[in-house]
Amino acid sequence: MPRDTVTSLDVARLAGVSQSAVSRVFTPGASASQHTSDKVREAANKLGYRPNSLARAMVSGRSRIIGLVVAYLDNQFYPDALEKLSARLQGRGYHVLVFLTKRTQGDITNVIEEILDYQVDGIIAASVALSSDLSERCRMAGVPLVLFNRSQDDAALSSVTSDNYAGGKKAAEVLIAGGHRRIAYIAGWEGASTQRDREAGFTAALSDAGLNLHARAVGDFRTDRARQATLSLFSSGEMPDAVFVANDHMAFSVLDTLRHELGLRVPDDVSVIGYDDVLAASWPSYDLTTVRQPADQMVDQTVEILMQQINDGDMTPRRVQIDGPLVIRGSTRQPDVVKG
Repeated sequence: MPRDTVTSLDVARLAGVSQSAVSRVFTPGASASQHTSDKVREAANKLGYRPNSLARAMVSGRSRIIGLVVAYLDNQFYPDALEKLSARLQGRGYHVLVFLTKRTQGDITNVIEEILDYQVDGIIAASVALSSDLSERCRMAGVPLVLFNRSQDDAALSSVTSDNYAGGKKAAEVLIAGGHRRIAYIAGWEGASTQRDREAGFTAALSDAGLNLHARAVGDFRTDRARQATLSLFSSGEMPDAVFVANDHMAFSVLDTLRHELGLRVPDDVSVIGYDDVLAASWPSYDLTTVRQPADQMVDQTVEILMQQINDGDMTPRRVQIDGPLVIRGSTRQPDVVKG
């Protein structure tokens, strides 16, 4: 026979506390002394009690669930960022549901619709672009939405990114300072704001120095496409003497292709710069010069905006761009080497 359901009242009686004290112990963000909390949790464990989150959500009108949408986990920046986002949100007493989607608008629409069915308190969309209709649907449902590492022209959407334009400029400036003149670019997915802004800053700095982009290819934020782009750039005409790659994930493939398939020396024959500064960029096998995305600051700002919209009802859109440093490593020629 199924055993009787254990209630919070049963826990309160065994622990010798009020039922409201039990509720406070199991409510994220609520106040309860350590002594009370220990007694309640010990009693709950003895009785096999589990709080009913769904029932609590029906009473409070809050599910305390945040939906995280991501379309691109190959790049190590995103698993690390999602881990940080999840930790920050859990620290605020929220549960996190991660939804994977593809880049296609139809698939993204289906995923957002599914998330809304879960009655989430808010949504963070990382590496995905939303249609204006979809963002309006979230607004009509009263569900705050913040874009992470993406921005859109929709003025009603909040977003948090690194300053991709400034980062692209920094990449160009260090290559120019290193004496490079045949400077190429390997683009990411053309539909990404990060790709667009990095390239815009990069080409603007080249233009300011009186240089044109020597060559361009598209890697689509994929290692296989980055390899093909590298082979294309270095197989015809005058070879580039430097390459800026739109993210580290592709840059690793570019380095491997240059060294192991084309027999070129980095940085003696060609310099390479990436973007993100993921952990592998510092490994001796890559030693990649790159523009660092300030992930911790980006995560903090994203969570802060979302909490403000959830708790205060302040839906005023905010667009945050955070400057990230250029990290110089061994994949680029240094200015002092050139001058010497």
